[in-house]
Amino acid sequence: MAEENRSTVTEFILAGLTDRPEHQLPLFLLFLEVYVFTVVGNLGMITLIGLSSRLHTTMYYLLSSLSFIDLCQPTVITPKMLVNFMMEKNTISYPECMTQLYFFIVFTIAKCHMLSVMAYDPYVAICNPLLYNVIMSNQVCSWMVVGVYSMGLIRATVNTICMLRVLFCKDDIINHYFCDLFPLLELSCSSTFINEVIDDHMVLIFKSIDVILPLLTSPSYIFIIASILHICSTEGTYKAFSTCSSHVLAVALFFGSLAFMYLQPLSVGSMDQGKVSSVFYTIIVPMLNPLIYCLRNKDVKVALSKLLGNKSL
Repeated sequence: MAEENRSTVTEFILAGLTDRPEHQLPLFLLFLEVYVFTVVGNLGMITLIGLSSRLHTTMYYLLSSLSFIDLCQPTVITPKMLVNFMMEKNTISYPECMTQLYFFIVFTIAKCHMLSVMAYDPYVAICNPLLYNVIMSNQVCSWMVVGVYSMGLIRATVNTICMLRVLFCKDDIINHYFCDLFPLLELSCSSTFINEVIDDHMVLIFKSIDVILPLLTSPSYIFIIASILHICSTEGTYKAFSTCSSHVLAVALFFGSLAFMYLQPLSVGSMDQGKVSSVFYTIIVPMLNPLIYCLRNKDVKVALSKLLGNKSL
């Protein structure tokens, strides 16, 4: 009898960022501009790093991988969100929702671990400069990138398979602007033991492995700062700080907003606050990263000026 009362969900309704019609057009124009800037900025970084021999180093190879993730992550979410701003009823089919969830997790987890890997590069450059070329060889760097994407694919596969086993029989309105893990779990029917186990393990795994573990790279920055403070010359100290300042800023912005969304109990805080935090790490931060690494990086600015100068000739 219980099975008969469980309706099969074929589509969900996305609540979106606002339910006020007068805000739809301004938000559409705003996020369209942000998305265009994100695509241009990250594609520009990938192209610049590929064309400039000056930037063919380990650090910029990792940066181009980060730009690729920053290009793909908002692409999974923003186009559907822009379409929904123009629709009266924001619906998404069940297969499309699960697909969006899968690729969102792939690129979010990949970004968490990519930032973790990128923290190791300035650590080696500052703390072990003589062994840098040995420790951060092209082969090691390639294996790091493979590991990053493997983590994203594995975690996304596990979480999505678990989500496919969750029963939805309460409401079909997702209080979010895309298919995210926690808003979907709020709609699940956890009346059976297996669903309760799935829900609890998905939340625990996502928080512990995919969010907290990359944050454990913070000791690298402690060693970096300690090494910088032991540099006698002012010029050397400034150069060392400039080497890692951009990355520290990018890490703070991403993990700060991500932690606000995922590192609190599900019963604490409103989903509206979570949506604002999600907008920041899924849409705003991918737009800001090219600016952070370009405007604060002398090598990137020199390579860009040379490339533009050569094209103008």
